[in-house]
Amino acid sequence: MRQPHPTRDRFSFWTEVEVRWGDMDAMGHVNNTVYFTYMESARIDFLGRLGRVQVRGRAGGAQQGPTLVATACDFVRQVVFPTTLDIGLAVEAIGRSSFRIRYGMFRKETDELMATGQSTNAWLDYATNRSIDLPTELRAALEVHLVA
Repeated sequence: MRQPHPTRDRFSFWTEVEVRWGDMDAMGHVNNTVYFTYMESARIDFLGRLGRVQVRGRAGGAQQGPTLVATACDFVRQVVFPTTLDIGLAVEAIGRSSFRIRYGMFRKETDELMATGQSTNAWLDYATNRSIDLPTELRAALEVHLVA
């Protein structure tokens, strides 16, 4: 059974994404794969603002950090260039070593929902390639954005 579409008030964190001309495909709308890039950009912005993701990342010597376990997207309306999207995030669940984020992509400054998505993310020890407990300070920061 399909759940009702979320409204803006379901999200506690916002980031903005500009749709680029090159995001469109031969059908004249944003290619479905690009929505996942939009969610990734929003997720990295979110974690960065929480203070847990350093720009240098794994390749720059970080010992641990987030990894994507699963992701999904439901397409509601076609997006075309030029458009700016407001992407809302909310934390849906927090586990021992993972957390799940819900996304809502809206046309900038409107209630027009373009897509919804979710991701499951684990905290990874890069040396062992195994999930580890979420750091206490990250868990506390995620809880601020937890939706009921």
